Amino acid sequence: MSQTTTQILKRLISTTQSHLRSCTRSVTYMPRPGYNAVKPNTPYTNNGVPRPVTLIPGDGIGPLVTNAVEQVFEAMHAPVTFEKFDVHGNMHRVPDDVMDSIKKTKVCLKGGLVTPVGGGVSSLNLFLRKELDLFVSLVNCFNMDGLPTRHEDVDIVVIRENTEGEYSGLEHEVVPGVVESLKVITKFCSERIAKYAFEYAHLNNRKTVTAVHKANIMKLADGLFLESCREIAKTYPEIKYNEIIVDNCCMQLVSKPEQFDVMVTPNLYGNLVANTAAGIAGGTGVMPGGNVGVEYAIFEQGASAGNVGKPKLVEKKKANPVALLLSSAMMLRHLELPEFADRLESAVKRVIKEGKYRTKDLGGSSTTQEVTDAVISAL
Repeated sequence: MSQTTTQILKRLISTTQSHLRSCTRSVTYMPRPGYNAVKPNTPYTNNGVPRPVTLIPGDGIGPLVTNAVEQVFEAMHAPVTFEKFDVHGNMHRVPDDVMDSIKKTKVCLKGGLVTPVGGGVSSLNLFLRKELDLFVSLVNCFNMDGLPTRHEDVDIVVIRENTEGEYSGLEHEVVPGVVESLKVITKFCSERIAKYAFEYAHLNNRKTVTAVHKANIMKLADGLFLESCREIAKTYPEIKYNEIIVDNCCMQLVSKPEQFDVMVTPNLYGNLVANTAAGIAGGTGVMPGGNVGVEYAIFEQGASAGNVGKPKLVEKKKANPVALLLSSAMMLRHLELPEFADRLESAVKRVIKEGKYRTKDLGGSSTTQEVTDAVISAL
């Protein structure tokens, strides 16, 4: 896979305009896990029709920020059409027509879906990841010019195993008042997430991969995860590999985050680490992310904290669209449309740097539409 994906990367770079190649990218290229097994969809269908993508606006701020993406895509004439579906987190299952659409288009852009706390209602987010085997969660947390933070030179990619661990959903009540929850770690899933992390580092000229664990306590489960990471690391001798215990990792993140490059984690740790890193680098409102499997991919706001948003943000229409706009740029690269991805990322970063249009979480008072209009103008 390494040789094939490297050739693709070179071709994408060679076809990108020189003035766009010179701009700094946060996410250059996401490996396609099933590239050798399943031929990916091309940006256009055989008859020249733009590429269809499933769109789930979701709950809370979701419709606001997904609408921003739709407007920007239309403004820059991106060869993408959206198949839009009304899905909400309080549903007991994802409707069949939605699943059929995702399995047909193979790519989905999604707003936040609220996850009910307790009550036995399953998370539709987890359902989608398991049903489509989206075993990779990737969140890129990085400083943006013009957005002051306590730390500089932060550019962390958190690659998290997305299908097992504490999120396996295997819980039951043994006797009244006693609940047993199972954490499942397998060698197969550990090896493939480690492979993805090292392949990402290789393709994007990253220097270090750090495995996050708690093997000092969970010696068998996290021990198996570490053993798998070590085996994969041997096949990438040019990339430095190290390990860190998750509690020390959190302390190091808030004190010296610039030491981290690519981080590979089991499911629960990755959720915590990604949100911590996002808060350090500028907030959850500006961090892109994607969920990728062998056949399918879903792109959404990278850090989950506040993903759905507060009612006042929805009422005043002041949700931050930056995270989903950058996630949609990641989606454009996945669709092999790097020129459009570069234009979108450059426009978003220009708006942030100029600082005239920012939502409340970034110290401004702009509405979602004002930020969207500014991005369209910057295109």
